[in-house]
Amino acid sequence: MKLLIKNGIIMDGTGTPGVKADLAVSGTRIEAIGAIDPVGFDHVIDAEGKVVCPGFIDTHSHSDLQILLDPLVLPKIHQGITTEILGQDGIAMAPLPLDYIDAWRKNLAGLNGETDEIDWTYETTAGYLDLMEERGHAPNVGYLVPHGNVRMEAMGLGNKTATSRDIKAMKKVLNREMDAGALGLSTGLIYIPCAYADTRELIALCKVVAKRDGVFVIHQRSEADGIILSMEEVIRIGRESGVKIHFSHMKMCGKKNWDKLPVIFKMLDAAAKEGISISFDQYPYVAGSTMLGAILPPWAHDGGTDRLLERLTTPDLREAIIEDIKSEDGDWDNFISFAGLAGIFITSTRTDKNKCFIGKNLVEIGTLTGKDPYEAVLDLLVEEKNAVGMVDFYGTEEHVMEFIRRPEQNVCTDGLLGGKPHPRAYGAFPRVISEYVKKRPVLSMETAVHKMTGKPAKVFNLEDRGILKKGNLADILVFDPETICDRGTYEEPDQFPDGIVLVMVNGSIILENGKPTGRLPGRILRMNQQA
Repeated sequence: MKLLIKNGIIMDGTGTPGVKADLAVSGTRIEAIGAIDPVGFDHVIDAEGKVVCPGFIDTHSHSDLQILLDPLVLPKIHQGITTEILGQDGIAMAPLPLDYIDAWRKNLAGLNGETDEIDWTYETTAGYLDLMEERGHAPNVGYLVPHGNVRMEAMGLGNKTATSRDIKAMKKVLNREMDAGALGLSTGLIYIPCAYADTRELIALCKVVAKRDGVFVIHQRSEADGIILSMEEVIRIGRESGVKIHFSHMKMCGKKNWDKLPVIFKMLDAAAKEGISISFDQYPYVAGSTMLGAILPPWAHDGGTDRLLERLTTPDLREAIIEDIKSEDGDWDNFISFAGLAGIFITSTRTDKNKCFIGKNLVEIGTLTGKDPYEAVLDLLVEEKNAVGMVDFYGTEEHVMEFIRRPEQNVCTDGLLGGKPHPRAYGAFPRVISEYVKKRPVLSMETAVHKMTGKPAKVFNLEDRGILKKGNLADILVFDPETICDRGTYEEPDQFPDGIVLVMVNGSIILENGKPTGRLPGRILRMNQQA
């Protein structure tokens, strides 16, 4: 099909000012940009007064399971996202050895959800991506090898330091998974089993990634009290392995840590001068979201979910868990310490019985159950077998703006899609424009578009995408700069944004005038195999 978008304001994704021009698409690629005669086109779209730009790239997505159940991924395509990077936080869908399927499904349930509607015996990244291709999907998908999955296959889920033999086994798994086309390696150093890795292990694995020009995407050990030491570790990993570093959902958690922000920025500046490649993504909100089990100390998770549930139902261990949470001296990111019981809200549960707690904070759950809130929350985790999601409030709008201005920053959703999710899952990208371009003088429109398109495409080695130019693949978004805005709130998050006129993936329209077309033209974007 030949398609023409006429009279739009072309913002090409490089950050240069927009220009009024036409854009022609032939098949899957951009054929021309300029003044174009409309004769001979199958479909002509008048974009007068609208911005025409590359499709948005979500560099931190948790659609890993949902995309198999809902290949349209409606919360994403409705906000103009044409590419998602899956496999985040070191704990994702593949690789998944057959012996660990049950344990790993339980471990992921609070993050990605749970279902019996798919065949979980795909075993490897290649098998998982093949399953996705068989089912089809609307957006493009890139995948990161999750460190936790690699460690699980090589070492199990226990809390132990990797030996040289273990590291050799992990490198073998990592090489196999990257051969399947993964764009890099991810880790989440607050999640098990990633949390049990030392710096030596991470450097060794990142050397494998660096040789392939991949990216190391890291939820660092601390985004709160220990953030300085945590960032020193990450920068050391980049220095000694040569890998490109990409911090996940960069933030500063907890009022007592807010004065550390200038130190963090100095560290980023120094690393750049040293020649270490560093970037980060950010969602434009003052609250985060993850599995509720993250409020527990890492030792409680040792061995997986079944062992966790045993500890939560063993009186002396349960008491020790609560004492660790209440302590201010731990060397782990204590969500209750920096967000407070009243600042953490339930977003999803596994069973209908406890859906009444969705939208309630941990204090309210204690009141509703007539229990101490700590006891009530641990009871909830036991009843739900750890499959509970949460939202946690940790920061300030001033810090959101400070991070969004940084040259290393690009935008992401980090959106969990189950239950009553964080509003970022539905509106992160439009919110950047409505809140930080239009309402507050933080970014120009061209810079905002660059941070959502061309910049992330470069960081993740996405070939022929992220920039509008002749010959590139036609991942294209048309939006109304006057009306674009997010509509979701923390109370009612699942609302699609306004102002998204048209979304195109690989030359095929997947959303037009607010309505999905049902087409599934997305591709798996494998390293060096994307054309």
